[in-house]
Amino acid sequence: MTVETQTDVLDPARAAALQIALGQGGTIRAGTPLPAFFHHLYFWTPQPPDGLGRDGHPKVGGGLIPDLGLPRRMWAGGRLEFHAPLVAGQAAERRSVRESLLPKTGRTGPLAFVTLRHEIWQDETHCLTEWQDLVYRNDPSDNEPRPMPPVARTDETARREVSFDSTLLFRYSALTFNGHRIHYDLDYARQVEGYDGLVVHGPLLAQLLMLFAEDVMGPLAQFSFRATSPLMHTETATLCRDGQSMWVRGPDGRQCMIADAAARSQ
Repeated sequence: MTVETQTDVLDPARAAALQIALGQGGTIRAGTPLPAFFHHLYFWTPQPPDGLGRDGHPKVGGGLIPDLGLPRRMWAGGRLEFHAPLVAGQAAERRSVRESLLPKTGRTGPLAFVTLRHEIWQDETHCLTEWQDLVYRNDPSDNEPRPMPPVARTDETARREVSFDSTLLFRYSALTFNGHRIHYDLDYARQVEGYDGLVVHGPLLAQLLMLFAEDVMGPLAQFSFRATSPLMHTETATLCRDGQSMWVRGPDGRQCMIADAAARSQ
């Protein structure tokens, strides 16, 4: 099994910048435990221009993900186990493997599901494990019917309204070094990948849900999420919670993401 290893110093300024971008102030300093999922600000894998695919992501085929001949990439969901806090200002190591690769055929043609597993270590402590589920598929055809999105629950016991714009999507892309053009190139998002607008990052929605969960539940032990319908940058969404269950509801009532959060034992 191939293991890719990266090291990075968890710059507190980058974490504070994300807090500011989300309207939460910039309180993180060296020595501060990072909020859940903030590790996505680190372990960048920059490539030269000729190392990028048409979508702005690094080309597949040279690392953990083979070239499957499927041009569209989507982050379908993930699962995290938090073992110990990551601390800003200190070095950390990420160890990554491809856990599974499953080709399938769906209603719109061939698909491939890839699961990556990441372990992050700091000061010889295993701090978290993350499973990242990716889907690769063909471009949409002009006569391809759009799938009907699921309808979201309306029985939440707590909610938060969140809104997005192209500036926030750009800043999140920059802070996470995510070059996927569906988040900042409107013509590409519409004309090539068939979206109605710029797509709100699935990880950004998951990040907002985790921050919501931490505010209510305290430090998390586990979090899992699955994207079910894309959200556009012009849309306001509702973050919903009922016990451990969480979800994102679009302005038309559709379900954009479902999640489950579990708090760490005190």
